[in-house]
This record gives sequence, structure tokens and C-alpha cells, in this order.
Amino acid sequence: MPLTWENAPPGPLTRFRRPAYTGPPMAANDQRSDRWSGMGTGWSITSTMIGGIATLGALGFLLDRLLGIGDVFLPIGFVLGGGLGVYIIWLRYGRGEGDGS
Repeated sequence: MPLTWENAPPGPLTRFRRPAYTGPPMAANDQRSDRWSGMGTGWSITSTMIGGIATLGALGFLLDRLLGIGDVFLPIGFVLGGGLGVYIIWLRYGRGEGDGS
């Protein structure tokens, strides 16, 4: 018989095992209030925007320092990062489910 975690002798780190209980999935919880239903989507959109602006802004800052010029690529990176964030959000949430007509 192959050795698995269920039939292995208890070691110092596996001596105390919790019961193998798995609760119902979170999606099955239909009693969520309507106030909080879109909170995950809102945080996802916010973090996508901040991430795009911060990432391309940091690349613009690094490019400014590597080329030894003033703050030229930093604001360009901020603007492109915002545009890229809006585009990613549109791809993820804004296309809708219709046929486009």
C-alpha cells in the first residue's frame, strides 16, 4: 500500500491533525446582503487602476533615471498606465454579454 498522509505514522509536525471537514463553498451562500455584493468587483477595478498607473509610472521613472533626462517619461508612464488600466477593466467587465447590437 502506498504511503499517503492518511496512513503515514504521525511525525512531529503532523501529530495533531484537524478533522477532514470541508465547509460549503462560498458561492453557495445566497444570504449575502445586496449592499456588499459588488465589493469584490470594486476592489478589483481599483487595484487594476492603481497597479497600471504605479507600474508604468515606475517604468517611466526608471527610464528617466537611466537616460539621465528630466521628468519626461514619468508623466507619460502615468498617463499610459491609466489608459492601460481602463483598457484592462473594459476587457474584463465592460464588454457586456450581448451580441453587440
